[in-house]
Amino acid sequence: MKQASSRQFRGWTLPGPDPTTGIEPESLPKPEQGESLDALSGHFKIFQLKDGHRFSTDDLLVAWYGTSYAVRADRILDLGSGLGTVAMIAAWRLPGARLVSVEAQEISFKLSQKSHHYNGLDSRLEARLGDFRDPTLFSADESFDLILGSPPYFPLDSGVLSDHPQKVACRFEVRGTVADYFHAAAPRLAPGGMVSVVFPVRPLEQHTRVMEGAKSAGLVLVRERWVRLKADEEPLLGVFLFMREQDIPSPMAFREPDLVIRTAKGEIHPEYSAIKLSIGFPP
Repeated sequence: MKQASSRQFRGWTLPGPDPTTGIEPESLPKPEQGESLDALSGHFKIFQLKDGHRFSTDDLLVAWYGTSYAVRADRILDLGSGLGTVAMIAAWRLPGARLVSVEAQEISFKLSQKSHHYNGLDSRLEARLGDFRDPTLFSADESFDLILGSPPYFPLDSGVLSDHPQKVACRFEVRGTVADYFHAAAPRLAPGGMVSVVFPVRPLEQHTRVMEGAKSAGLVLVRERWVRLKADEEPLLGVFLFMREQDIPSPMAFREPDLVIRTAKGEIHPEYSAIKLSIGFPP
């Protein structure tokens, strides 16, 4: 009977290099109590808390969208990086890029460091602990070709807070709004650089917050794509791409056709399967 290769998962072949090749297993980080080690992109893996914040479709989408249109990015910044999901997918898709991630929650920061080390990214992904609104986290001449962000979606007073502090900060605006993400990103963009975020488009006031926040930071929309979690439902999320106003000659905002995650029957939509493949994730 033919044995499955270590590069195979349910008939899908894992793309890309295995960062653990040639490394003694005992020297690799291991999950501690309450943690799990899960598949991410190709052979990349991610450490997460079993009962804490877990990476989501939102993270996959913004990493895919930003790296799909900023394919020449040499320097990438991930603001409010959480577990490091977005930064690591970007690192996997753009193997020549150097990255910086900024995260304020120490528990998420430490998990991301373990993941970076496991995936062999220590030499090109620098993790910084702190609030990205703090200008001292960056040097005066530091700039980036692509800046990514998956901001929390809701004001603190807009819902029931989780009893897990890690989840609260990932869902609610404990340390700033989507506008704060734009104001942190804009002065650190290299000429011609791009900012990509994921954010709700429903209710429509949420979409307005994205547009007004970007405008207040001197950024203009280049393209956006709304996301339907199911084909027969209204879009709830959007992925967006912005540039500095002075870097493009005239407004050119373009809304692409909605992206559908699952068909009306509940099956994964073929396009989303292709997107997952493009970030090294099983279809």
